[in-house]
Amino acid sequence: MTGTTSFIMLGLAEPGAIAGLLLILGLLMALSLVFASAFRRFGVPIMLGFMLLGMIGGSEGLGGIEFDNHAFALRAGMVALILILFDGGMNSSVRAIRKGLAPASVLATVGVVGTAGIMTLVGRVLGLSWAEALLVGAIVSSTDAAAVFAVLRGGKLRVKDNVRTTLEVESCVNDPTAVILTVAVVETLAATDPPGWSLLFQIPLQLVIGALFGLFTGWLTRLTLTRARFTTSGLHPVLTLASAFIAFGGATVIHGSGFLAVFTAAIVIGAGSPPYRAGLRRVHDAMAWLSQVGMFVMLGLLVFPSQLLPVIGVGLTLGLALAIIARPLVVWLCLLPFKFSHTERLYVSWVGIRGAVPIILASFPVIAGLENAQGVFHLVFFIVVVSAFVPGATIVPLTKWLKLNSPELPEPAAALEVHSLGRINGRFHVYHVQPTVAACGATLAELRFPDEASVILVVRGEQLVPARGATRIEAGDFVYVFSKETDEPVVGLMLGTPLGSA
Repeated sequence: MTGTTSFIMLGLAEPGAIAGLLLILGLLMALSLVFASAFRRFGVPIMLGFMLLGMIGGSEGLGGIEFDNHAFALRAGMVALILILFDGGMNSSVRAIRKGLAPASVLATVGVVGTAGIMTLVGRVLGLSWAEALLVGAIVSSTDAAAVFAVLRGGKLRVKDNVRTTLEVESCVNDPTAVILTVAVVETLAATDPPGWSLLFQIPLQLVIGALFGLFTGWLTRLTLTRARFTTSGLHPVLTLASAFIAFGGATVIHGSGFLAVFTAAIVIGAGSPPYRAGLRRVHDAMAWLSQVGMFVMLGLLVFPSQLLPVIGVGLTLGLALAIIARPLVVWLCLLPFKFSHTERLYVSWVGIRGAVPIILASFPVIAGLENAQGVFHLVFFIVVVSAFVPGATIVPLTKWLKLNSPELPEPAAALEVHSLGRINGRFHVYHVQPTVAACGATLAELRFPDEASVILVVRGEQLVPARGATRIEAGDFVYVFSKETDEPVVGLMLGTPLGSA
C-alpha cells in the first residue's frame, strides 16, 4: 500500500496537502516563539502575539488556512486549558493558596456576576440588542487562567504572594460562573430550556463538587506515584496526565467544575514528594507552553479580519469599559471585606486579563446558531485584544510603581537535579549564601550538620566546587544540601532560607 493510498483510506486527504498544512502550522508556532521575547520585553502578554500569528496564517492571511470549526476549537481549547491549569497547580504553594482562596472565591462568583451585569448595560448603551449585550456580558465576565499565568509566571516578574495568588486562584475558579451564565443566556435565547432559580445554587455547588473530586483524584494519584514501581521514568508523567483528564471528566460528569478539579488535583500532587518530581514539573511545563501556543494560534485562525472592521468601534469601547470601569469597580467592592491595601486592590482590579476562555465561550452561540453569533464572536475578540494591550502592557511598570514586586531570586549557573523512581527519605535544597549567615567563611569540616544531612555540591560563579571538608563557603555561593525535612531548619540556621528543593 502506497503512502498516498493509506492517507486516502484513512480519510486524511492527500499527503501533500497535509504536509503543507503542517509546514505552515510549524512555521507559525516557530515564529510565535521568536516574537515571544519581543512581546515580553514590552510587557504585552505573549498570547496576543500567538493569536495575531494565527490570523496571519488564516484564510484571509498569508497562510491561507481555512479553519472555521468552532466545535473542534472548543474541544481542543478545553484540553489545552486542562494542561495549563494542571501545570499551574503543580507549581503553586499550598500556603499561599490558603491565603488567597477567600478573596479569590468572592471574585470568582460575585465578581463575575457583577462584571457581566455592568458589561450588559454598557453594551446596551452602545447600541447592542439585549440578546447581544447579555451574551457579551456573560462571555467576558471571567479572567483567563492561561493569560494570567503567562503574564505572572512567563517572565521575570515576581508579584507579592498574596496578590499573585489571589489573581491566579481567581482565574482558575471563576470559569464555572462564566460558563453557567453563558449557557443560561444561550439556552434562554434559543428558547430550549430557560433557567430558573436553580441557577443561583449551581455555581457554588459546582465549585464544591469540583474541589472535592479534585482533592480525591490528587490524593489517589499521589498515593499511586509513591507506591507503584514503574520500569521507566517516562511513565510517571503519563499517570499525572491521566489524573488531569480523570479529574476534569469525572467532576464534569457529576456536575462539578472540571477546571477547578484539575487545579486542585495538581496542587495535591505537587504538594507531596512524588518520585521524579523535577522531571514531572518539566514535562508538564513543556506541555502547558505547547498548549498555550497551539491554542492561541488556533483561536487566531478562527478570526476573519474582514468581519472585524464593522465592529471595531463598539469592540474597542467595550474592551476599554471592561478594563477601566467594570473590572475595577467590581473588584474594589468585592475586596473591601479583606485585608488588602489600596494599592493591592488597585493592582488586582487592573490585572483582569481575558484570553482563551472568553473566545471559547464565544463559540457557544455560534454552535447554537444564534442570530449575529459571529458578530458577538468578533466583539469578544476585540475585548480580549484590548485586555491584553491596556492592562497587559502596563503590568510590569505598574508592579514596580506600586512596589508590589518581590526581589528576583538569584539563579545558579548550574542546577542539580535528582530523579528517583522511588520515594527517598529526604530532599535536596539549594541555598544562596549571604555574607550574614553563620556558614559564610567557614569550611565544611567546621560546620556541624545533622547526621543525615550533607553538602553535595557548591556552585561558585561558573565553577562547580566539589564538597570536601576543606571546601570553604563564600558569599554568593549556591550550596546544594541533602537532608530530611525535619533537619532542614537546623541546616537553615547555618545557610539561611533555601531557594528551592528537588
